[in-house]
Amino acid sequence: MTTLPIGTTLASPPATQSRQRWFDLGSTSLVHLLLVGYTLLSLAPLMLVVVNSFKERSAIFGDPLAFPTADTFSLIGYSKVLEHAQVLGYFSNSLIVTSVSLVLILLLGAMAAWALTEYDFPGRRVLGLFMAFGIMVPIRLASVSIMQVVVALDLMNTLTALSLVYVAQGLPLAIMILSEFIRQVPQDLKDAARCDGVSEYRLFFQVILPLIRPAVATVAVFTMVPIWDDLWFPLILAPSEETQTITLGVQQFIGQYATDWNSVLAALSLAVLPVLVFYAIFSRQLIRGITAGAIK
Repeated sequence: MTTLPIGTTLASPPATQSRQRWFDLGSTSLVHLLLVGYTLLSLAPLMLVVVNSFKERSAIFGDPLAFPTADTFSLIGYSKVLEHAQVLGYFSNSLIVTSVSLVLILLLGAMAAWALTEYDFPGRRVLGLFMAFGIMVPIRLASVSIMQVVVALDLMNTLTALSLVYVAQGLPLAIMILSEFIRQVPQDLKDAARCDGVSEYRLFFQVILPLIRPAVATVAVFTMVPIWDDLWFPLILAPSEETQTITLGVQQFIGQYATDWNSVLAALSLAVLPVLVFYAIFSRQLIRGITAGAIK
């Protein structure tokens, strides 16, 4: 009986290798097909809104799935929206609230995640469980209590009230995601920085934050979209003409008996534009943050 030297492996037959290649190719093609199908399904409503925003009212209801033609093309919806004096103010309010909330969520969330994962202090586990509890309980259940606090602080119809609520809403998820990434930063790297005399502030801002950029981008995208699209809290906390956000402002074009669908679709198309731009800027870091299993 012939024996093979130690370390020698038998080569797979060509037929087996061919079948494996075809199997891998089929699996990859199936995954890509499913992803393309899901992408089309997700983009279909958005495309339907954008396409119909460039059509006349009769064409919108006559054939909503058709692209605008020379006979049906119309910019009357965009004209009405841009001529509306308050629309730019609505965009400004949404931009201010979203930007301030996002910066505070990312900064405070990253600092809290660093403290919870790096330092040992009394009540750390209880505080971590409290933050996790904030993810499980929808903040809208506390709408009455939030309104009472806002009224007591004399913050009704202010953008400050919206920003504070959104920061409280986004912090638990931000802390949870960023904590998992910070835990994966090698301890030797942190110890080496401390041995070189790097302060804790420099260690956090110059070493830790650059390493967890994909996680920060992931939190930013997942946080920005709900804030920008929210209708509930602007409706109950800042419904005045001066503090309305774009999502709430679009409701002006929706009447009880007659709706200006050209203006509604045009306003929605303009409202979704910042979200798409934001996603395009951070998409690469977002994908890295979702797919990364560890910081290497």
